Amino acid sequence: MTATTEIHKVCARFHIAVELIGARWTGAVLRVIFTGHSRYAQIREAVPGISDTMLAARLRTLEAEGLVERMVLPTTPVQVEYHLTEKGRDLAPVLEAMIAWSHKWIPLPSADGPPAEE
Repeated sequence: MTATTEIHKVCARFHIAVELIGARWTGAVLRVIFTGHSRYAQIREAVPGISDTMLAARLRTLEAEGLVERMVLPTTPVQVEYHLTEKGRDLAPVLEAMIAWSHKWIPLPSADGPPAEE
């Protein structure tokens, strides 16, 4: 095979990373945590359309992958906060690049018609 016809396989690490942060709702949940909202109710309120079940599942996945840590506060009633780990904070440039790209290429949805440009 020549260099021009050689097919390069997708790197397994890249594939796993894209599937992790590209899973439905995951990017939005991470973005909310990056903005400083750490309590479950704050995250749920900031991500329109996410169900409690889906938010809990995404937070469990992010915790299992070492991107966030769950902290139970000894209050009455008990409060739970989610904070980025070093591994999670290292995603900042990735999310910032996605935000910049989306602002350039993705139109804002319109409530009464086709998507509108920002």
